[in-house]
Amino acid sequence: MAEEQKKTFQLQRVYLKDTSFECPGAPDIFLQEWKPKMNVQLNSAARRLGEGNEYEVEITVTVTAKSEDEQKTFYLVEVKQAGIFTVAGIEGEEREQLLGAYCPNLLFPYAREVVSDLVAKGSFPQMLLQPINFEALYLQQREQQQAGAATVQ
Repeated sequence: MAEEQKKTFQLQRVYLKDTSFECPGAPDIFLQEWKPKMNVQLNSAARRLGEGNEYEVEITVTVTAKSEDEQKTFYLVEVKQAGIFTVAGIEGEEREQLLGAYCPNLLFPYAREVVSDLVAKGSFPQMLLQPINFEALYLQQREQQQAGAATVQ
């Protein structure tokens, strides 16, 4: 009788994979009235590392602040926050949900802090990203994939 593999989930490492801050109109941009149009984009991805049970999960947050007429960019921030997770004995949908929702939830506060720090160091008013429900985003993405698969068949 085969012994069932024990379920294991561990956070091994959290790291800043890539970051960028651009202020293309400096210093002239600081003389304009601060009424930005904000655009926040968020992406996440997961991939297996080698043949073992380690996975890298990465979230990318891009924040753009433009003038009201969208002719000038105040700043553009991009942060890629990542983590290495050990996932063993967890398969299928349960593993996908863990990597697609739970892990990004763990990483997002780190990315939010980096965005806030970079914007402040650029001499702009504080930028606080609102909490994000990665579980809802994951479920929405799954529904869209299932709807797309249903229309293809």
